[in-house]
Amino acid sequence: MKRLLISLVAVLATAATAMASSLVRPNDMGTGSLLFESNTPGLYVEAPRVDSDFDITVSGQIARTRITQRFENPANGWVEGVYVFPLPENAAVDTLKMVIGDRIVVGDIKEKQEAKQIYEKAKAAGLKAALLEQERPNIFTNQIANIGPRESIVIQIEYQQPVRLSSGVFSLRVPMVVAPRYSPLPALALSASAEGQEMYIVSDPVPDRANIEPPVLDPRKNPPVNPIAVAVHLKPGFDIGEVKSSYHDVVAAGEAQARDITLKNPEFADRDFELTWTAKPSQAPAVSVFAEKLADDQYALVQITPPSSEPQQKRLPREAIFVIDNSGSMAGPSMAQAKASLVYALDRLDAGDRFNVIRFDNTMERVFPRAVEASRQNIDYARNFVAALDADGGTEMLEPLRAALDDQNPGDASYLRQVVFLTDGAIGNEQQMFDLLGTQRGRSRVFMVGIGSAPNGFLMTRMAEIGRGSFTQIGEGGQVEERMRELFAKLENPAVTNLKVTASSASIEPTPSDLPDLYRGEPLTLLVKALELEGTLGISGTIGDRTWSETIALDKSVPGSGIGKLWARRMIDDAEVARSLGRIEQTAADARILSLALEHHLVSRVTSLVAVDKTPSRQQGEPLARADVPLNLPAGWDFDKVFGEQEPKPEREAMLDATMVASVKAAPAPAQAAAQPKQIDLPQTATPSQMLMIAGAMLIALALALQAAARRRGVA
Repeated sequence: MKRLLISLVAVLATAATAMASSLVRPNDMGTGSLLFESNTPGLYVEAPRVDSDFDITVSGQIARTRITQRFENPANGWVEGVYVFPLPENAAVDTLKMVIGDRIVVGDIKEKQEAKQIYEKAKAAGLKAALLEQERPNIFTNQIANIGPRESIVIQIEYQQPVRLSSGVFSLRVPMVVAPRYSPLPALALSASAEGQEMYIVSDPVPDRANIEPPVLDPRKNPPVNPIAVAVHLKPGFDIGEVKSSYHDVVAAGEAQARDITLKNPEFADRDFELTWTAKPSQAPAVSVFAEKLADDQYALVQITPPSSEPQQKRLPREAIFVIDNSGSMAGPSMAQAKASLVYALDRLDAGDRFNVIRFDNTMERVFPRAVEASRQNIDYARNFVAALDADGGTEMLEPLRAALDDQNPGDASYLRQVVFLTDGAIGNEQQMFDLLGTQRGRSRVFMVGIGSAPNGFLMTRMAEIGRGSFTQIGEGGQVEERMRELFAKLENPAVTNLKVTASSASIEPTPSDLPDLYRGEPLTLLVKALELEGTLGISGTIGDRTWSETIALDKSVPGSGIGKLWARRMIDDAEVARSLGRIEQTAADARILSLALEHHLVSRVTSLVAVDKTPSRQQGEPLARADVPLNLPAGWDFDKVFGEQEPKPEREAMLDATMVASVKAAPAPAQAAAQPKQIDLPQTATPSQMLMIAGAMLIALALALQAAARRRGVA
């Protein structure tokens, strides 16, 4: 018994000493190190570094992207690197590769819990492993286990997405940074037990909040991190007109039907990358069909642009409800853009229209008790209200949405009811928004205007889809008039409504299942699966007061690639939308998504990619610390408005001043942080706390047993 006690004490002492050696003191570091406070006073974890290369090939209507992430461990100990990063909300992610020297390990798609277990087992065994998980359709987490001291690991991720077309302009948007999310606090909800007794349960609107709250750097105290390189190979299949990058300086070279675009200057991951291009006159086809054969199935991407409707002699009056976000994340250029956009919208109202303005942060306010006529007096009052807005507080978006959907005259067909949201969408409770909109949208059409350098594209596009509207992004002040003019061209012109698709064969499966309303300049994009691409698709709808129809021959197509995965990705979205609309239960949606994702090798809400290197790496007994990769604050954001003003810190030693110590906060709760700034607590893997507690309990039990035995011997 004594020998066991001595062995346990020795093991614990060795583990504690080894774990402490993986932490550092600022005075021990050189210039340029980025440190996180650990749970041990005076000791820090050195952050891993990541740089990302984006190699994008656009072929026709599909873009294929390969991201190469290089993880560098600058520390002297072993680390698990954790990187939260964004991807397009409609990305079909199908490939994960881990490159270790000259070895390449290809990831497998697994059910999410199984993938996590495989990864944790490999991590514990000291093997190098990578796990790619979806937190939201546009937020992913990459975990890399057992990166050795001063070692670099390369991770490659591949996905594809459809190209967007609107008003004759093709566009591709690649998000580069996850903006801090505001997550409403958990609440107590009254429930009843099986015996009928009343009880309270905790209801959390964002149960996975810890997974979407990476550490964020204060740009005033830290230089930017996470450098990026972007190369786009543009081959749209027609003569290219103008090519523009909205938010980055680029260099373009090439021929009439092919261009290579690269960044002109070194850049960091702090804003979206958006590329737009046009076709030379008469080059873009009105109907295009791309086809791909995979195993026994055929897939097609069909894109058709309905004819533009003639403006009505007298348009139907509108009841426009404008909702503007003035929370802390909107501070700075975003607030100016939102206010300018709303003023532009108010000035476009006609005398016969009705309107109201709702502003929100962690509170909500209506300008008028209900929608009022668009008189000059009312518009001027609303303009003055908007001009006085300031950005501060949290982002409680649910109640403003409920108020905007509150239709006082649901049976009044003499008005078009339109809800226009101006926001960056920086929230974590997206599903609550979708569920509310799905059940209470009524006759309203919801139009989302994404504001700022890194809006939440997932929230914007899903809200527009469920709300039968559209999504417009305004990334800088110079785009306000152009983008709002495009939006109002849609609001003021008849949509193509009552869209239906019919197939000549029962084996043809088109998606989306719910066809959207179309607005001027917007094409209809369908993805199709069939045993054979034969026969036709019939598309019909209503434009104004007349019927429009088109027949598309599926066998008249050009070869494409990646269409099958896009079809599966869109079918997954269909299941999610059906769940929000109350058409299927959660379990049925999960089963459908799991089947599609496993069959087509896609990351989803219920599946992940995992890669494990079989070569031993970290030896047993060597400690492993978790290190989260810090993110930049999105360009134009105000750190204090998001996280709360910081208390002045005492003077530091000269050697510490040469070191960049990150100001890291619990990201997405601006209102809470404003009241009480909160340092992020690093995961307990930095110290063996759980092992120490368990072993401590064992030692206490052992000591009690020895004491009891000694007493028995004494009595005897």
